[in-house]
Amino acid sequence: MKRNVVILDIDYVTYEEKPVIRLFSKDGDKNIILIDDSFKPYLYVVSDDINQCMDDIKGKFDTVEIEKVIKKDFQIEGEYLKVTFSHPQQLAKNRDTLRDLDSVIQIREFDIPFYRRYLMDKDIIPMTEVVATGDKIEKFMDIDSSKQDIEIIKLTQDLERVKEYPQNFRILSFDLEVRNPHGMPNSEEDEIIMIGIASNFGLNQVISTKTNSKNKDDFVNKVESEKAMIEEFVKIIKENNIDIIVGYNSDNFDFPYIKERAKILDVDLDIGMDGSDIKFIRRGYANAASFKGLIHVDLYLVMRRYMTLDRYTLERVYYELFGEEKIDVPGERIWEFWDNGGDELDTLFDYSLDDVISTLKIAEQTLPLNLELTRIIGQPLFDVSRMATGQQAEWFLVKQAYFDNEIVPNKQGSNFADRAAAEDNEGGYVKEPEKGLHENLVQFDFRSLYPSIIISKNISPDVMVMEDILNEEEYNISPEHGIKFKKDPQGFIPSVIDKILQERFRIKREMKSSTDPQEKIALNVQQQAIKRLANTMYGIYGFPRFRWYSFECAKAITSWGRQYIKSSIKKAEEYGFYTIYADTDGFYAKYEKNKK
Repeated sequence: MKRNVVILDIDYVTYEEKPVIRLFSKDGDKNIILIDDSFKPYLYVVSDDINQCMDDIKGKFDTVEIEKVIKKDFQIEGEYLKVTFSHPQQLAKNRDTLRDLDSVIQIREFDIPFYRRYLMDKDIIPMTEVVATGDKIEKFMDIDSSKQDIEIIKLTQDLERVKEYPQNFRILSFDLEVRNPHGMPNSEEDEIIMIGIASNFGLNQVISTKTNSKNKDDFVNKVESEKAMIEEFVKIIKENNIDIIVGYNSDNFDFPYIKERAKILDVDLDIGMDGSDIKFIRRGYANAASFKGLIHVDLYLVMRRYMTLDRYTLERVYYELFGEEKIDVPGERIWEFWDNGGDELDTLFDYSLDDVISTLKIAEQTLPLNLELTRIIGQPLFDVSRMATGQQAEWFLVKQAYFDNEIVPNKQGSNFADRAAAEDNEGGYVKEPEKGLHENLVQFDFRSLYPSIIISKNISPDVMVMEDILNEEEYNISPEHGIKFKKDPQGFIPSVIDKILQERFRIKREMKSSTDPQEKIALNVQQQAIKRLANTMYGIYGFPRFRWYSFECAKAITSWGRQYIKSSIKKAEEYGFYTIYADTDGFYAKYEKNKK
């Protein structure tokens, strides 16, 4: 059978000692789980004696296959061993022993998570539509299609991409209010008094055990107990077939708190597509709340990465985005408003609803960019929304390396010397602004300055030359430091940035010629996502944990950047423009004919 579905989420489970990929998908209102047991984990081995190395590995490890392959390492083709294991756990268990063999120089791509490897190798883009071909089955492990109203399809062919994009997703925002008379809420003692929800399909309400005094209860859903409140919240998510649930600081507060209260009150938070409960998984330095097939996005984390503010409260972020003040109740007084009733209780209900409506508006403003980044990077929205911009750029490069037949470098570590060197980079040129009120300013701005420098000067570790050279005409040599880069061939990272910038310019041309307002909006989101990735590339060269880390590349980029800015400022001054402020990739000037 064939079925058009939208891929939302992915994981893998072990079934009959084999790893099985599960793709949580939807076809309209129908939940569909695609399963694929055909994929196996692998890594690459670098050796100066491939045949001896193959003999050393055979019979000593739980491998499925060992084969010689031709791959590129910084554009230089060579022969490597591709070692395939029966299970990701076997790969993890044996990689250190494998690395220690005398005939092994290095192992590569051993730290790419299995589900991410699957998405890259199969060229599957989460949050987009595919054609799934396979056999419909009734049960898989603890999932029963008839009991759980889920369709299960065991794939017999690779998924086929469908070009139509973007998709429309059902989004629900939520927020808890807690009675906290002793300061910070304590989940063992302090009850949840309100759960606010807002959606992009017209469902806006506050679930509570009280109602407001002015009969403004058109948005208040009154229930009998806190337990009934949580059960109603679960019911709403299930019955409305939510795709994306958003909160604000929900990884750190709302979901951990409701999980603890649900445990105390004996309520099942079985809102995963497979009927599973909430799980907390490590992402970066924090735990992230996860459901199978229901994507949770914590907007607090998103806004900290995409805005520079003095503080990141919901009120502050909302005002910055929309220029509007939202209703605010001091956190330490929420319990008083609840206990006092009357007008203060009414205000608390309004505040609770305003919180989730504001959160939804922020989601509608920011999710399109994150969905587009998900499409470009090719990793789950759950992960992408929690990645720093440098991580997003790195995973994009990992994906491009696969398609270019490049073997991915290992992370180089983050020792003290690396960090000290990274901090020693002078950075972009900055001229402090002249004090005072200035009129009739002209802005000089380089288009994509640093990405353009990387491309034009071919700045990449694979074409960098450290030794002395005979013919300088064959190299780009950086100012100040004299770092040398071959002009030919084009380096891996410049080639990738060149491709995505050309794609951005194509999209901008298409956006300019389009007469469809909705198409213009969608295209603008696409070009903004590409711009964000391209502008991130130059900075991560100097990050010691970046797979393509090169302090020399980082220094070269900024040295050329300073040269271009300073020479442009000098040229502008020859025409009577006096610079009053400069920062990294542009400057402001005013025309003062007699200024010297």
